Amino acid sequence: MEIKQILVNHMTEPIGFQLDDLRIEFKIEAPVYQEITKQLLIWTKEKENPVYISAPVPYTNNYFDIEIALEPRTRYHVEVIVKSDEAEARRESFFETGKMTEPFQADWIAHPDKDLANTVFQKKLTVKKDVRCARLYMTGLGLYEVYLDNRKVGDEYLAPGVTDYTEWIQIQTYDVTEALAKPAKHEWRISTADGWYKGEYGFEGGRSAIYGDHQKVIAELYLEYADGSQEVILTDSTWLAAAGNVTASSIYYGEDLDDTLEIKDWQPVVVLNHTKAILEDRLSLPIKIQEKITAQTLIHTPAGEEVLDFGQNQVGWLSFYNREPKGTKITFQMGEILQEDNFYRDNLRDARAAFTYISDGEEKWVRPHFTYYGYRYVKIEGHTRPLELADYEAHVMYSDMPVTGGIKTGHAKVDRLFENILWGQKGNFFDVPTDCPQRDERLGWTGDAAVFSNTAALNMDVFAFFKKYMKDVAVEQKNHGGMVTMYAPAMGVSDGGAAVWGDAATIIPWNMYQIYGDPAILRQNYRSMKDWVNWVTAHTKTADLWTGTFQFGDWIALDGENPALPTGKTDEDFIASVYYYHSSNIIAQTAALLGYTEDELFFREQTARIKAAIQKEYITANGRLSIDTQTAYALVLYFELVPQEQMERVLNDLVTRLDKDNDHLKTGFVGTPFICQVLSKYGRHDLAMKIFMLEDFPSWLYAVNMGATTVWERWNSVQEDGTMHPDGMNSLNHYSIGAIMEWAYRYLLGLREHDAGCQEIHFAPNFDYHLKRVSGHFDTPYGDVKVAYAIETDKAHTIKIQLAVPFGVTVHVELPRSRGKEIHVNDQIFIGETFDLTAGSYEISYVPNGDYIARYHAETPAAEIMADAELVAKIDAIDGVLGFFKADPEAVKGGLGRMSLTKLNTILPFINIEPDKLAQINQLLAETPILSERN
Repeated sequence: MEIKQILVNHMTEPIGFQLDDLRIEFKIEAPVYQEITKQLLIWTKEKENPVYISAPVPYTNNYFDIEIALEPRTRYHVEVIVKSDEAEARRESFFETGKMTEPFQADWIAHPDKDLANTVFQKKLTVKKDVRCARLYMTGLGLYEVYLDNRKVGDEYLAPGVTDYTEWIQIQTYDVTEALAKPAKHEWRISTADGWYKGEYGFEGGRSAIYGDHQKVIAELYLEYADGSQEVILTDSTWLAAAGNVTASSIYYGEDLDDTLEIKDWQPVVVLNHTKAILEDRLSLPIKIQEKITAQTLIHTPAGEEVLDFGQNQVGWLSFYNREPKGTKITFQMGEILQEDNFYRDNLRDARAAFTYISDGEEKWVRPHFTYYGYRYVKIEGHTRPLELADYEAHVMYSDMPVTGGIKTGHAKVDRLFENILWGQKGNFFDVPTDCPQRDERLGWTGDAAVFSNTAALNMDVFAFFKKYMKDVAVEQKNHGGMVTMYAPAMGVSDGGAAVWGDAATIIPWNMYQIYGDPAILRQNYRSMKDWVNWVTAHTKTADLWTGTFQFGDWIALDGENPALPTGKTDEDFIASVYYYHSSNIIAQTAALLGYTEDELFFREQTARIKAAIQKEYITANGRLSIDTQTAYALVLYFELVPQEQMERVLNDLVTRLDKDNDHLKTGFVGTPFICQVLSKYGRHDLAMKIFMLEDFPSWLYAVNMGATTVWERWNSVQEDGTMHPDGMNSLNHYSIGAIMEWAYRYLLGLREHDAGCQEIHFAPNFDYHLKRVSGHFDTPYGDVKVAYAIETDKAHTIKIQLAVPFGVTVHVELPRSRGKEIHVNDQIFIGETFDLTAGSYEISYVPNGDYIARYHAETPAAEIMADAELVAKIDAIDGVLGFFKADPEAVKGGLGRMSLTKLNTILPFINIEPDKLAQINQLLAETPILSERN
């Protein structure tokens, strides 16, 4: 038995973070489950005098929720102890508070010139004695980097992140003990640029100075000497400031860096009377360089350009090794795709997205400082030396979230899709969940985050990330009467109040609680959750339904009657009312969890009224839905808006609708996450798999076939001829429809329903002939659940499963087609479909009641039959019906090719298959494995 990890508020050894709702959790690694006790100790300086000690208590979960009066600027040591009758395990960690509510003694300082693109602040300091501990507490507006003796402090970038800087500004805490440990003279510099605070930002050219018009910093350096004495060095009037060598910089623009410029003309700073009341310890996870990719290929385009291909659409910045002589000006332009084999960047709209560098002649690595890019390709101009691939690296940057899940299938295209989804998450989880990272947008859109939040939490540990973002949402609600803005921070824009997008206020906190079992975000945002639903109640035009306000509808759906409108065909008020119901239901459950009895009663009654109103307005007494769209059926099934006995009716209507649509999706942002989920949940996993495995437009694999390395905004942002979609909105890194991966975790890998925190998990994989080998994992709050299964090719088609269950988790196993069969689990035998497993590694095997070979059937389209020459020959021996398609091969490609022989026989009188021969053909189809199964 071993304690493998200790997390503090879902972070490893956090320094300077807000630590409300203090939770210490830990993971145990052990070969089998055993009864144990758990105990927690917390101390500051001497372990013999803990500030908190719990009694040993029986282990029922892996965390301690504690209330302790924390002191500012203090390191707290943590030890977790677990014991069984035979063994004991211990592990230590720590966390450290920031300024908390302690007032800043330092001043905000600035250069007298507001219009500088880059301000550099400087302070000379002397350390006269050995330093035991040195901490720097600081922030800057817009973005800043801090240096001691020309060495950057810390490994995060683009601090302090993006917030509504008029409401809250985050303080960063840096451990600078090593840099200042010995007596010496030092130079302390801080470099700032406009960033989100002052730079141009937003649609159609954007706005500048949204939150302020003057770069500024505030900092306190605390030195604790070895002899016990202390010194505090502050930003104040003794500092100097000058213009730096970044001559232009903003998020969309990119950056211009001139290393030939000498930083000079130092002058005294001005002390600003800017508020300190909104300074808060940080919530943002640091943005770091997480990966590095060397340039893969140098392309010489038909237009005579030199373009680097990094092989992966990603986010961060280009770093290069400078070999150019002094004065050489090099320009790097970023793009996502080539067009006609030439560099292309029109889909970036008004974002310049470039980096210009003027060389000082020194050989060294060079990078931007105060911007970032979304790109795969880089066009280089102005260089005088031949380009060498090893000199160019893509520094991949995103908020510091560990990857927690993944799925492999052995199907190259499916595996590439799952990689694309993860890459899209990495690139867009950039302090806030942006819609896209490359063009003149990059905003924290609420709707995208809401529909993707479950997938996000399965792929990566996003609890702390979303805790910060939900504060951004709540800040905007406070300033907009409870309304949720379209994106947060709102960047000075007041639009919002739409269903799904606004429901991020309830959906994201609830989803985070369900995955992690921690109600901290629910507590943080409870008032805002209520305010959102109450805003809807106050603004709807119809009691108990949500009508009459602006809506996005089923954004970018393909079933709209007006192709110019991206809102789709599904009634906007229906979608809004469904989410009004969903959010009210979430608040009722949250109120019950948090002990707000009156609120629970109120919102339960409201939820019931909304559901009844939806049923009265949109659903007949027999379960017939008045809106015949894929999205409408999916919402009714997913949110269980009809009684259980009517679910089959709605499912059948969805299947009929899909059949009319040739089993291709017509859904947009709202319906896409749910179609496959409801099909698999209600017994049509075969159809869900068919849709998922499609490779033509519209499908997930279409983009993979077109060379995508991230998820696109549109199903066909790149058309079949390789050109960009003419209607615009062609971000090639837009994660929303990647929400299909939640379905893959739940219904392919089999990690279905779970309790809050994943201590109990229902494991029920759906086996399918398309993917005979699947493996994957999800690192739950208790540890990694690992799954691998295979449909063997032996005569019995044995199912073999490997399942690893972490300590503290119970997995309820339900295996398909196993009723009455022997299920071998290690050295045990179970009879039947369900059984429970606790900590350990298991080998499971059984012979299913029915095999998983796919066969043709009476409804198989003629086009699929014509693709199988062996089957065609057998049908010809019964009847010459297929001669029609042989004589006219183009007919197979049209609507007739999508029909079954049975249907063709009813609508085309000249085919005229005799009933007994049609029965023979259908029997033959039912006995014949499809072509891919035979091969």
